[in-house]
Amino acid sequence: MDWGTELWDQYDVIEKHTQSGLDLVEKYIKFVKERTEIEQTYAKQLRNLTKKYSPKRGSKEEHECRFSNHQSFLDILNEMNDYAGQRELIAENMMMNICIELTKYLQELKLERKTHLSDGKKAQQSLESTYKQLDNSKKRFEREWREAEKAAQYAEKTDQDINATKADVEKAKQQAHMRTHIAEECKNDYAAQLQKYNKEQSQFYFTDMPLIFNKLQDMDERRMRKLAQAYILYADTERHVMPIIGKCLEGITRAGTNVNEKNDSLVLIEQHKSGFERPGDLEFEDYSQGINRASSDSSLGTPKGPLDLLGKNKSKPFWLFSKKSKPSSSPLTPFSTPPAPSPANGPPSPKFGRDPLSYCLKEINKTVKPRISSFRTLRRTPAATEDFGHLPPEQRRKRLQQKIDDISKELQKELDQSEALGKMKDVYEKNPQMGDPASLAPQITQTTHNIERLRGELSKYESWLAGAGGRGDTLRYSTHSLNNNTGNNVYSPDGAQSDESTPDASQAIYAEFDDDFEEEELSTPIGQCTALYNFPGSSEGTISMQEGEVLSVVEEDKGDGWTRVRRNNGDEGYIPTSYANITLNK
Repeated sequence: MDWGTELWDQYDVIEKHTQSGLDLVEKYIKFVKERTEIEQTYAKQLRNLTKKYSPKRGSKEEHECRFSNHQSFLDILNEMNDYAGQRELIAENMMMNICIELTKYLQELKLERKTHLSDGKKAQQSLESTYKQLDNSKKRFEREWREAEKAAQYAEKTDQDINATKADVEKAKQQAHMRTHIAEECKNDYAAQLQKYNKEQSQFYFTDMPLIFNKLQDMDERRMRKLAQAYILYADTERHVMPIIGKCLEGITRAGTNVNEKNDSLVLIEQHKSGFERPGDLEFEDYSQGINRASSDSSLGTPKGPLDLLGKNKSKPFWLFSKKSKPSSSPLTPFSTPPAPSPANGPPSPKFGRDPLSYCLKEINKTVKPRISSFRTLRRTPAATEDFGHLPPEQRRKRLQQKIDDISKELQKELDQSEALGKMKDVYEKNPQMGDPASLAPQITQTTHNIERLRGELSKYESWLAGAGGRGDTLRYSTHSLNNNTGNNVYSPDGAQSDESTPDASQAIYAEFDDDFEEEELSTPIGQCTALYNFPGSSEGTISMQEGEVLSVVEEDKGDGWTRVRRNNGDEGYIPTSYANITLNK
C-alpha cells in the first residue's frame, strides 16, 4: 500500500505529516545538542573539582601523600579527571555523529520535500488552467447557441411576416445560418477542451500526483530510518566509552582497597617517633629542710628526657597538648606601624607640615612646570632639511646612512646598466646586422648623467655623515667603474676625514680586492640553460653553442639581451638570451 493510491485525495494531510516528521528531526537535534552541553558542563565541573582538591606543589598535603589513604585520594582524583575526559568524548561524538550529520540530512530533506510539493502545485495549477479554458469554451458555446436560436426564431418570424421584403427574409436567414455555424464551432471547441481536460485530469489523479505522493512517502520512510539510526547511535556513543568509564570506576575501587591503615600507622611512627622516655613521677620538694633550689636547677648532667632537650623547667609538668600563649608586645620591626606622634615629641616641622609627601610634590611642580613649558616651546618641529639637520644626532646619522645605502643601490644599478649598454654597443659595432650602435647613444648619455648625479649626491651625503660623526659605511659597488671618484672620499675608521692624499694606491688595492671578489662571486653558476638555436659566437666576448647544448649560467641578462654562460671545460662568453631556455636556481 502506498500514499499515491490510498491517499490520493489527502494532499493537506501528507503535507502536514511530512512537515511534522522534519520538525521531529529538528527537535531531536536540539535535544542531543543540549545533552552535549550538559555533558561538557559536567566534565568541566568535574575537572574544576579535581583541580580544587588536588594538592599544590610543595604544600603540606603533597608531603602527606606517602600515606596510603592520601595517595588513594589522589588516585581517585586522577580517575575522576579521566572520567571527565570520557564525558567530554561522549559530548564530542554526539555532536559530530548525530547533531552535525542530522543537520545536514535535514537540510537535504527540506529541499527534497519542497521540490516535490512544488511539482504537485505546478501540476495542480496546470490542471486548473485547463479547466478555466474548458469553462470559457463551455460558456462561449452556451452564449453562441442561444444567439443562434434567437437568430433562427427571428428568421422564421420574418419569413412568416407578410410585410417583410424578400431581402429582409434572406438577410435574416443568412444571419441565422452564420450564428448556427459559429455555435457549431464553439461546440466543437468545447468538446475538444473537454477531451483535453479529461485527459489531463486522468493524468493528474492517476499518474502525476500518485508519483509525487509516493516520492514523499519514500522520503519520509528514509527520514524515519535515519532517525532510528540516530536513536541507536545515541546509546552506542555512551556504550562505547562504558568500558573506559568502568576502568575508571575500577580504579576508584582499587584506590579504596589500597588503603593500608596498619602501614600508614607505621609510616607515621617512623617519621615522628622521638625515642624519649616518658616523664617520671614528680619528687616532693620540702622547702622546710632548706633545699637550695638554684643549685639543683643549675646542675649539669646528661639530658634524659624531652624536658632536658627542650630546655623546659623540670619542676613543671610536660604537657602533650601545647597551650597557645597570647602574643606579647614586641619591639618595633621594619614591617610594623610606627607609633603616632605624641605631644611630647614636639610639633611637626613647619617646613614640611603634616604631610612631607605633599610638600615634596608641590616643590617639584614649582620647579618642573616652568621647564616643561619651555621645553614644549623648544619642541616645535622645525622644517625638514636635506641633510636631516632638524633631527637629533643619532636619528640624523641613521637617516643619512639609510640615504647613502639607497643611493649606493641605485648607483650600482646604473653602473650595471652602463656596463650592459657598453657590451651591447661593442656587439652592435662588431655585428651591424644585430643593431645600430647609434641607437644606444641616448641611453648611454642618460645613464652617464645619472651616474654622475648619483656620485655627487653620494659624496654630499657621505660628507654630511662624516660631519655628524658617522663611519660612512656604504654598500660596496663595482669599484672599477668608480675609480675616478673614490679618491676624494676616504675616511678614517672614527668617521673623520683622512689626511692621506694617495688615492691611486689605495684605489688600486681596493679595486684589486673587489675584482677578485667579483671573480669569485661570478664563478659560481646561478642556473643552467639549454640552447634553442645554433650560435656561431664569432664576435669578441661571445661563445658558440649548438642546439640542445646545456651550459651553466654565470651571469643573467641585465637588460641588454645577453647572458654570460660557461661550458664544463671552463670556456665562458656571452650568448643571446633569446637563443636559450634559461632556468635560474632558486
